[in-house]
Amino acid sequence: MRKRTLVLAATLVTGLLTALPATAASAAPSGLADDFNGDGYRDLVTTAPYAKVGSAAYAGAVVVNYGSASGISASRRTVLTQNTAGIPGSAEKDDRFGRAVASGDLNNDGYADLVVGVEKEDVSGDKDGGMATIVWGSKSGLSGGQNVPDPARSAHDEYGQSLAVADFDGDGDADLAVGSTGKDVWIHRGGFSKTSGAASRYELATDLYAGNGIYGAQNLAAGDVDGDGTADLVISGQYHPESGGYDDGTLVYLGSPSTLAFQTFLRSEAWELAAVGDVNRDGYADVVTSASPGTVREGDGGSVSLWLGSADGVRTSAHQTVTQDSPGVPGADEPSDWFGHSLSLGDVNGDGYADLAVGAIYEDLGSIRLAGSVTVLRGSASGLASTGAQAINQNTSGVPGGAETADRFGSAVRLSDLNGDGRADLSVGADGENEADGSVTSLRGTASGVTTSNAVVFGPGSVGVSKAGRLGQEMQR
Repeated sequence: MRKRTLVLAATLVTGLLTALPATAASAAPSGLADDFNGDGYRDLVTTAPYAKVGSAAYAGAVVVNYGSASGISASRRTVLTQNTAGIPGSAEKDDRFGRAVASGDLNNDGYADLVVGVEKEDVSGDKDGGMATIVWGSKSGLSGGQNVPDPARSAHDEYGQSLAVADFDGDGDADLAVGSTGKDVWIHRGGFSKTSGAASRYELATDLYAGNGIYGAQNLAAGDVDGDGTADLVISGQYHPESGGYDDGTLVYLGSPSTLAFQTFLRSEAWELAAVGDVNRDGYADVVTSASPGTVREGDGGSVSLWLGSADGVRTSAHQTVTQDSPGVPGADEPSDWFGHSLSLGDVNGDGYADLAVGAIYEDLGSIRLAGSVTVLRGSASGLASTGAQAINQNTSGVPGGAETADRFGSAVRLSDLNGDGRADLSVGADGENEADGSVTSLRGTASGVTTSNAVVFGPGSVGVSKAGRLGQEMQR
C-alpha cells in the first residue's frame, strides 16, 4: 500500500443522498425513501458536522428542508442536534453529529426515517467509538430517535462514518448498513421498531484496510446493479485481494435472501466515494466512482469512472473514465482541482437517464483560488454523454452570491426532485462559504438541464445553525 498524507476530515466527507430505485428500500406512501413527512415531495438533508451546539464546539447539526410544489426554502425546515428533544444522548465537543446521513422507512410505518452518523461520539469510555442515530419520520416530519450502537466496539472506532439504507435481502423491509474504521461492515436487518431496534444483525467480512484507526468503509452506496429486485451494496475503501497487498477501489456485494454476497472488486483507485444509478437506462443500476487527484496519473485533477451494471452484477472493466479534459466537459484538467470530490446521480431533464453531478471543490475561477464548481454530465444510452454538459459555479449568471476564495462550492451535491415535477433539482453545498460558515444552493431541473431561475440559497443564520459549522459539507445519500 502506498503511503498517504491524511487530510482534514472536512475534505473527506463527500456527496449527497442519491435517490435509490423503488426496490432499494421500503419507502413512504409517496414511494419516496426521503419523504419524511409523507406529503409526496422529496426532502433535502444537509449537515454541519462542525456546528457549535450550546457551548459544545464541533458537536454537529443536521438541517432538513421539506420539499413542496415550489421546492425547498429556508423556512420549511427541521434542525436536529443531540440536544433536540427526543434525540438520544447530548451534544458534546467533537461528536460530529452528521458525519454521514442516509434515509429509508426502517420501521414500516409509511414514513421515511433519517439515519445520522455520529463518528466521534465517546461510548462507555471508548473514545471516538461512534454510533448511528435513527430519527423517526411522521406526518409532522422528523422527531424522536433511537441509537444504533456499535456491536463490536473493541474492533474499531468511528462507527457511523458511512451509512446506507436499502432492502438487501428482498424481504420488503429496509436494512441499515453501517461502516467504521474497521475492516468489516455491519448490516442491521429490518424491520426496526421504536422499542427494540433492528430485527437482527450480522457482520459482513469485507477485509478492508483498517490500520492505525483509519480508513475502513469510507463510503456506502446502494442500488440494484443486477436487476433482480433486491438492493446491492457498494463499498469504497482499500481492499486486501487474495493476491496480497492493498488496492484502492470499490467492492460490490449482491443482495440475497440470506446475506450480501461478494461479487467483485473494482480497481478504480477510488477509495473514498461512489454513487449508484441507471445512467444508460438499461434497467441495471450502474456505479460511478471517483478517483482523487494524482491517483490515476501524475498531475491530474481527479476523474470519475462509469462501471455498468448487468444481470451478472457490475462489469469489472470501466466503461469510461471522464476528466475535465474529456471531450465536451467544460473547463480543464488541472492539478488539485479535485474533480469528483462529490457525486450524485439523478435525472435532471426527465428523459429517463440518470445524469451525474460532479463537484470540483478546489477549482480556481480566474484569480479566485479554491472557489469550487459543479459539472453536470448527461446520461445516455452509451453512458456519460460528451454533449450537453453544464458547468455551474457562484459566478454563473443567476446563481445567488459570488465566488470567493476557499468557498469550496461543490463540497456536497445532490440530484433529487424537490418540487415533484419529475426532474431532479441540483442542490450544492459550499462548506467554506464566509470563512467556513457554509451555505446551500438549490437550482431547478428542467427539460433543457439545470436552470438558475428561481434559485434558492441559504446560510446557517437562515436555518438556525451556528456559524463556522461548515453547513453543506454533507447531504443525504
